[in-house]
Amino acid sequence: MGVLSTLAALVLLVLPAFFGIRAMSSDPVFASLDALNVPSWASQKAQDQGVNSRWCFLDCRFRERIAESERPFQETAEAYAGALTAAGWKQWDVADCPETPINKDEGSYTCWRRDELTLDLYVSLPGCMVEQTTTLAEGEEATAPAECEGSTVSIKVAYTITDQRGKTDTTPGLTGVTPDAVLPTDDPLLEPTPEAS
Repeated sequence: MGVLSTLAALVLLVLPAFFGIRAMSSDPVFASLDALNVPSWASQKAQDQGVNSRWCFLDCRFRERIAESERPFQETAEAYAGALTAAGWKQWDVADCPETPINKDEGSYTCWRRDELTLDLYVSLPGCMVEQTTTLAEGEEATAPAECEGSTVSIKVAYTITDQRGKTDTTPGLTGVTPDAVLPTDDPLLEPTPEAS
């Protein structure tokens, strides 16, 4: 009986607690980004951060991953596009993607959708290139050219319910101010009442 009680306690209490804690500590979206079939050169030094609630209490979760690639942004963007397509993501052509225009010589910006999620993929020049450009813009003389290759990958994932792009407002507010009614001037009710004699 003691062995059976111990096994029952293990199955009913310990295992659910273990799997529950593991589920709460790992983010399934970041796990799916880890599972993307991108080459190792395209996902160096990945840094993840997420804000808000995974269960959409008050605000839904927003996730962002920044990584470095050893190759130019065109090749890196193609590698990510292929991996996202293979993972079931569909490219999403929608207004405000991107919100501000991107120079085609400086990066590639695409939007994607899958299930209840939207994903923004921005592959741009590497950070060292941006720093060199900023230094030259400030009027400082360029030092010996440092080796600056590769690109920077930014992935932003949000829930479709919170992404307002492509949605029409189904509950518009006031569409205007109703003008004051103009009373007709020939209405006999508007004439003053004669005084009693």
